Amino acid sequence: MATAAHEVLDERVEGLDGIALLSRAHELRVAFAPAAGMVGYSLTHRGEELLGMRGGLAAYRERGSTFGIPLLHPWANRLTGLSYSVGGRSVELDGGRPPLHLDANGLPIHGVVAGVPYWRESGRTPGGGTAAFGAQLDYAAHEDLMGTFPFPHELHVQVELRDDTLTVATILVATGSVAVPVSFGWHPYLRLPGVPRADWWVELPVRRRSVLDGRGIPTGDSEPVAIAPGPLGERTFDDHYVELDQPARFALEGGGRRIELELGEGYPHAQVYAPLGTGDEPYVCFEPMTASVNALVSGDGLRSVPPGETFRADFTVRVN
Repeated sequence: MATAAHEVLDERVEGLDGIALLSRAHELRVAFAPAAGMVGYSLTHRGEELLGMRGGLAAYRERGSTFGIPLLHPWANRLTGLSYSVGGRSVELDGGRPPLHLDANGLPIHGVVAGVPYWRESGRTPGGGTAAFGAQLDYAAHEDLMGTFPFPHELHVQVELRDDTLTVATILVATGSVAVPVSFGWHPYLRLPGVPRADWWVELPVRRRSVLDGRGIPTGDSEPVAIAPGPLGERTFDDHYVELDQPARFALEGGGRRIELELGEGYPHAQVYAPLGTGDEPYVCFEPMTASVNALVSGDGLRSVPPGETFRADFTVRVN
């Protein structure tokens, strides 16, 4: 019997059920763990891992320390403090209790769904011309989540692998009687195994950068920027881009391999994070964002989904 070109595989990782998608012809494999916040915990090409593992699943579940391809919801990156008001609702966050996570400055960071076990698989395409599966989170059913973001909704994530391209679609459904603000994002940690960081070639399709304060919060000003394609060298990035080329296609290349991350529908902004001093496992993050950093406080770029309606955003990762 012929082997399927694409497959959906069940696996077990650190005591959790994982779901892997395989594209045999392109030697590309991706795996997500719904029971750990729907995080992408592996992306391999020709048997080599392309994701920054950092502390892995254990640190993600215990401390919200991001790795792999994590979902940032209901806000991406930081808020300026422990309170926000939006849509006529004022929220006070408890900085000392999960599911909230704080950065080194005591600011809420990366939302509250890191590692949460509430996701459920919602269906799969078994293989053939594509491999795909979906998972959903009924956010409104969980008091700990609603206490940080009191807007009833469901999240649906659809993951598809077709040939050399991974597509991740995120759909927000407003299930209550109030509109739901949209400021989620994803935080892929990408790497080139066996290639020195200084030799990584990067392409950033950016036109305008937000001016940030010392805490990484936008000041309200922005500036034009043009970054020519070239080696990463000793450069570092921790920047928020509010205007992008179209198509917005970020690239990381080296060692005979090229990774392209393209922002699709629903992602007008991006964060780029490429620090030094990450030890033996350097990484670059091209982060799709539906709104500006701190949008729940500032309102910058913030959209809302009316009751009963949906919002969709998608990005792709192509590896060759």
